[in-house]
Formats: sequence, C-alpha cells, structure tokens
Amino acid sequence: MIKKLRRKFIIINMSLIFIVLMAVFSVLCFSSYQKYENDNMNALRHSLEDNRLGTNETKFEFGKDRIGRGEKSPFNLVPVFVVTLNDDNTIASITGGNQSTVTEDLASEAVAAALETGERRGNLKSLSLRFLIDNTSDFTRIAFADTTHESSSMRSLILTSLLILAGSMAAFFIISLFLAKWALTPVERAWDQQNQFIADASHELKTPLTVILANLKILLSHKEDTISNQFRWIENTHTEASRMKKLVENLLFLARSESNTVPAAVNTFNLSDAVWSCLLPFESVAFEQGVTLNESVTPGLSMLGDEGQIKQLTAILLDNACKYAGKEKKVTVILEQVQEKACLSVNNTGDAIPPGELSHLFERFYRSDKSRARTEGGYGLGLSIAQTIVKKHKGRIHAESSAQSGTTFIVWLPLNAADSRKQKEIRQLNS
Repeated sequence: MIKKLRRKFIIINMSLIFIVLMAVFSVLCFSSYQKYENDNMNALRHSLEDNRLGTNETKFEFGKDRIGRGEKSPFNLVPVFVVTLNDDNTIASITGGNQSTVTEDLASEAVAAALETGERRGNLKSLSLRFLIDNTSDFTRIAFADTTHESSSMRSLILTSLLILAGSMAAFFIISLFLAKWALTPVERAWDQQNQFIADASHELKTPLTVILANLKILLSHKEDTISNQFRWIENTHTEASRMKKLVENLLFLARSESNTVPAAVNTFNLSDAVWSCLLPFESVAFEQGVTLNESVTPGLSMLGDEGQIKQLTAILLDNACKYAGKEKKVTVILEQVQEKACLSVNNTGDAIPPGELSHLFERFYRSDKSRARTEGGYGLGLSIAQTIVKKHKGRIHAESSAQSGTTFIVWLPLNAADSRKQKEIRQLNS
C-alpha cells in the first residue's frame, strides 16, 4: 500500500512538473516566434517605405530618442528585397535591401506564390520567405524577407527546450524519489504503528477470551454441580471479563481521542484539589503495596480543561509509579507553578529505564518490563492515554530515568492566566 502511494505521489508530482515546464517552454517558443515575425514585418514595412520614397535604404540614427514613442528601428539585418509589378503583374523592377541580392527566377516564383495566396501578407514556407503586399501607391509592390535564420533559430530554441525539459524531468524524478520517501515517512510509520496496534490489541484480547472460554468449558462439563463448587471458574471468568472490559474502554478512549470525538467538560477547575483527590485514595493502595507516598502540592492552582481527564492522568501516573517503585518503594508527587505553567512530577525509586526505551514509553502496548506485565495487570495503554490527555490540554509530558534518582514523569500544563498572576503575587509577598 505504501509503495503504491509512493508511486502515485511520484506520478502526480512528475505530471505537474511536466505540465508547468511545457507551459513555460511553449510560452517562450511562442513569444520568440512572435518576435521574429514582428522583426520581419517591420523590415518589410521599412523596405516598402524606402522603395516608395525612392531611397536606397533608411539609415539608423544613433542617439535619437525613441523611448516612449513606440517607434521601431528600421535598422536590421533581415535580408529583404522588394518587387515592383506592372498592371499585368509582370515584374517591373527588383530592389534588394540590407546588401541582399536575388535572381529574377526566384523573384518571379515568389511573386506568383504570394499572389496565389490571395492574402496581403503571409509566409511562403516552401521558399522560406515572408511577404507583405503594398497596394497604396500607383504600383503594386511586394516585399519579401528571408525566414531561413528565423526557422533555424526556432529549431535551435525548440531543440534546446526539449533537452532542458528532458534534463529537468530526469533531475525532478530523482528529487521526487527522495521527496516521496521523505513525505511519506510519517504515513509509513503510522501504517506500521496501526498494524502493530491491531496485532497487539488482538493478542491482548485473545488472552482473556481464551481464559473465559476455558472456564466456561469446565463449567459446561459439570452441569449438575452447584455454583459454590464451581465458584473458582466463575470468579476467574468475571476477573478476565473485567480486564477485557477495561482494555476495550481504553482502546475506545484512544480511538475517540484521535477522531476528536471524546466529550470534554471544559471549564476552569482547581488543579491542586484535583491532584489531592487522586492522592488520597492512593494512600491506601500505596500502604498495601508497602510504598511510601510523599507529596508536595502547591495550593490554589487552577486551569482550563476537563477535570475528569486530568484526574485520570494523575491516577495513571500514580498507579504506574506504585507498581514499579522498586526495592526502596518510594513515590514522590510534586505539583508546583513554574512561570505560567503547572509542573506535575511523579517520581519512583524503581529500576532505571534504559535511554533507548524512554522514547517508546508512550507507545501503545509498550512495556519496558514485559516479564511483569501480566502479573501487574497492565496492558501498556496507560501512558499512551496519559500522553493523549496532556496533548488535548496543550501540555507536554516526558520521562527521565537514572539509577540514582529513579524514574520521573514530568507533565507541563497551562495554568489559568488570572490565577497564575495571583499566585505569583502571593509568592512575592511571602518572600
């Protein structure tokens, strides 16, 4: 699918470039042809004027101001000759211009071809001549200009344009290959992540379903037995069904977040109270797990957002910290104001996470300690949900880990502007 998309991208890109270049070269060639034609016609008009006035050749006057008057310079190097005709269209005289000469046979053939067209002006391609007929005087005069140089120049221009077009298309094709690879890298990464997500979700759903089906099979094999005797299998089924329900809810939350369909109760709420409301229930959880929970929460901080999602974010970080608190079993939660933002940090004293794994912690179904994933009851979706919530509130989250200080998750959230200034003033007064 990615290869097909990359191929389509290159084809569309090359087609657009080809159309643009063809348009540019077409305009260039057409404008050049028009210029050659205008130059020839100007030469023909001046030759007819010189012949009518009886002068040998109009001279170009250097230094004459012609700017803004639209006057054409009669001086040119286009080979021209003028043929004066009698009343019976026979040649009366032939006058060469710009040091050019012409045979009477060629002049006769050119006059016959020009009169045969029935037009006042035109182009005789077979003779490489352009003509202009003057019927304004007592005699009919026909001026002819050679188009050999014009044709040669146009052929050279077209050939050069084609060579440039071919070279440009080859260069743009190479550029398009790199551009397609660069532009579609995020799409390819998203495609791979989606496939991995489907595989991981299927695997996670398969485990509880397998256990449930196994328990039900055991129950069906003991149809006559009482519920109390088979309570063990019923309880296992309930536990796995609850786990599967939680997994589906988490997946649904992530899917809705990506499609921006998660309903959010956006209002101003007390962030400090929200963090405290999550800390209090976890004190008992931490006590049961033998974890020492330390907290330092700056009071009075408020922000605009979904209070429920912020509480979910705090609970995820607390739950994750308690699970992996390590041998020292210590968790420290700090909420403070730093400039115009709230900084929530949750630290545990667990084993250090390798630097190469820190960037993957927020990926779906990723767990740095896979051996304890099942025993701890996690699916690897918590931190991904946490990151989603933070992004929806226009904040940032990242993790730091070392053997000395343990692992710390740091969340930056924008504070309510008015309350932020108020807290700053209070701190200045207290200091």
